[in-house]
Order: sequence, then structure tokens, then C-alpha cells
Amino acid sequence: MTTAKPGARDGRVLVVGGYGAVGTTVTSTLAGWLPNRVLPAGRSAARARQDGGVRVDVADPDGFRQVLDRLGDVTAVVLCVEPSDTGLARACLERGIHLVDIGATRRLLDGVAELHDVAAAAGATAVLSVGVAPGLTNLLARRAHDAVGGAERLDLAVFLGSGERHGGDAVRWTVQGLAEPLTARPLRTVLPGYGARTVHPFPFSDQHTLRRTLGVPEATTRLCLDSRPLTAALFALRRAGLLRAVRRPVARRMLIEAFRRVHIGGDGFAVRADAWRGDRHAAYALTGHAQSRVTGLAAAYVARELLTGAPPPGVHHIEQLPMLAGLPEALAEHGVTLHRPGGWGQE
Repeated sequence: MTTAKPGARDGRVLVVGGYGAVGTTVTSTLAGWLPNRVLPAGRSAARARQDGGVRVDVADPDGFRQVLDRLGDVTAVVLCVEPSDTGLARACLERGIHLVDIGATRRLLDGVAELHDVAAAAGATAVLSVGVAPGLTNLLARRAHDAVGGAERLDLAVFLGSGERHGGDAVRWTVQGLAEPLTARPLRTVLPGYGARTVHPFPFSDQHTLRRTLGVPEATTRLCLDSRPLTAALFALRRAGLLRAVRRPVARRMLIEAFRRVHIGGDGFAVRADAWRGDRHAAYALTGHAQSRVTGLAAAYVARELLTGAPPPGVHHIEQLPMLAGLPEALAEHGVTLHRPGGWGQE
């Protein structure tokens, strides 16, 4: 993962949200593989001038189209922020520009998936569910699903370090998720390096995606933070219905600001996928540090594979592309550890 592969498709890569917590990693990593071919983009004109990037506002799809047309040689776009609709994705795919999307909102992912025929007609490939969760969770679920010969049930667990400083989109998404109604029961599971934890149902998009892409009847993703007291307090408030107030803008802004200020714990993360078919069971896990950094590394790796491989045109989630199945191993040089079945078990 240190150099570009031979035969890399020409053109530049535009990293939208390239100055944020994830985007800076995407930009710096891709720049090491593809010198002079990576452009960061964001809302700040001053930052764009300083870093040799371009100004892009995701709330202005028409302006984004103008940027693409003015640059003229953009081959791939990595979308590190969530727009309000699918306008940016459509602008890329209509022009035959590859797209890597780290978004995690189900509504937006489903909307981009509907552009499959648009992308295929233009010879472009979009990869969705790129990051840690969704992303690495999808890939682990695929492995576990295949290991049992087709899962009847998937249980995904996400453990996040509450001491890490996450980007604004990630914080907003988490706060909104706390207001969603409960859909399943909590579960005790064992996470390598962190022991037994109680994980709570949370509206990650992977559980919905995997039901469709893998044909699994039942899939649930659950969350816990490394701070046990903070996890217990948050989900107790949720069960009591006291977090529904965050649906109101003022209350939502207050909780987002509180999350940005509270940094209890470390920056370690873990994800685990369990697949069940009758009495057959398989489980895989990944551990690492700095979830935002690893999300950026995953997005950079996917973008490079699109530029140097032969991806099928259309819109695909990460677990649907065999060319990306080795991502967990590829991230090992960045401190991400793949844990195969055995030894750490299920409570």
C-alpha cells in the first residue's frame, strides 16, 4: 500500500471534505500514492488557497457540477461529508467519475444505490459503505456469512473510543441515532482486548444493507463506548425516552456541543461480526485506534483500487466487490488487527 499500482487510471482525485477529520487522512494517503493528482476540497476558500485545493459547498450541487466541469480531469471523487441529497453523487456518475462515499445515512445510501443504471451507462463505479461502520463491519459480516454457508442471522457489534475527537458529521449522526426508537434487545459480547461488553441496538446502515446484499433475514448492529458509565447513562436515557428531545433543533445542537466537549476514554475501537445458521456459528473481529483515521485509510484504499483495478460499473456496497475483500489485511500496516474465530468467543 505504499505506491500506486502500475496502469493507474489517469486524472485527478477530488476529496470533498478534504480538510476534516477523515478527509485529511484520505488526502495525505492518496497523495503519497498518486503525487500531484489529489485535490482537497471544502467550504473554506482561504483553506483551499492555502492547501492548493478547491472550494466546494456540498449544499450547492450546481456549483459542484461547475467545479467538475472547470477542472475537467477529475477521475474519482471521495465524498467525506454527507450532503443533504444525492445531487453530488449524480453529478459524478453522470460524468463517468468514480465515487467513494463514506456516508452512513440509510436514506442517502439508498438514494445513491438507485443511480446504479446511471453509473453503469457512463462506465463509472460508486462504492458505498466505506469506513469502519459501515465498511469494515460489512466486510467482516461477509466473511462470517460465507463461513457458515449463508447466515440466517447477523449480529454486529461496534465499540468506539469516547476519547477520540470525531468530525462534525459523525457527531451529528450519532446524536440523531440516539433519538431513534429501540428495535432489538441489548447483547453481551466479547471484544478482543476489551473483554465482555453490553452493546445496544443502534441505527447503523450496515444492518439494513446486509439484509439486501447478502440476503440475510435478520441483521442487527449494536454499539457501546469504551466508557462503561457513559454507555450505561446514554442508553438508560434512551430507554426512558428522554433523548427524543434531540429531534428538536435546539436540543440537538446542545447535545452535539456536549459530545464535542466530552472526551472520556481513549481512541481504541473494535468491530465484530457474528453469523449464525442453525447450529453453525462464525465470528470475526477487528481492533485498532483512531476510528476517523482508519475510515480515511479505508476510503483511500478503495479509491486507489478503483483507479488501478477493473471495477464493475454501477453502484455497489463494499461487501459486493471481491476486489475489496482484502481491505482488513491491507490495513494491518496501520495498526488494525484482524481477529479470526477462536479464543475470544461469545458470552
